[in-house]
Amino acid sequence: MSMPFYTFLMKHRAPVEVDDVTRLANLAFGDSLFPKQSRNFDEISSYLETQAPFYFNLTLFDEVWQLYLEN
Repeated sequence: MSMPFYTFLMKHRAPVEVDDVTRLANLAFGDSLFPKQSRNFDEISSYLETQAPFYFNLTLFDEVWQLYLEN
């Protein structure tokens, strides 16, 4: 997990949302306040829950985070 979570997400951006990772990547890309340098689960989860200008299911976030850890 050497790269920030945002960097991991940006590898999954696509014009057409094919899965939850792509959806979150596209949403985060459009959010100028997303914690781009963070590698911390709690910080990003809290941001998504309380500050993000979009809705993303936190159970799905847990699954995306697991993919991040596996990379």
